[in-house]
Amino acid sequence: MGEPGGMFEDLLEGNRDHQRTFSGGDLRAAPTRALAVVTCMDSRIEPLAALGLGVGEAHVVRIAGARCTPEVVASLRLAVSRLGVNRIAVVRHTDCAAGSPDPTGDLTADLELLRSDRELAGAAVGGFVYDVGTGELRPEG
Repeated sequence: MGEPGGMFEDLLEGNRDHQRTFSGGDLRAAPTRALAVVTCMDSRIEPLAALGLGVGEAHVVRIAGARCTPEVVASLRLAVSRLGVNRIAVVRHTDCAAGSPDPTGDLTADLELLRSDRELAGAAVGGFVYDVGTGELRPEG
């Protein structure tokens, strides 16, 4: 492993800029909107902005295809049991390279998986599709 910097200097410079206006040091780990969002890692999606949220308002779990893998479910269980989350939004998107050509493909199965999980019983679960071409979010499932 090499020294930090070099290929990552742009990130370090960006962080220095970020530090100049940073004001989130007093935020708590529990999201203020009691919300967790599962969405894709696609770089065209900025989950907080797309949902009208700010830093500290939601937990965001990003994974290819926005699939509810065992690791994602474990993160959601922690959010519900320890961090006051009572809403979970699963957000798929159009034109996904990691998932089905149909963004609702497998969404119903993932929603049922979450809704039937005893450790998530206290949380409402909703499914959505985000259109990367228009920015529109629509409910599904």
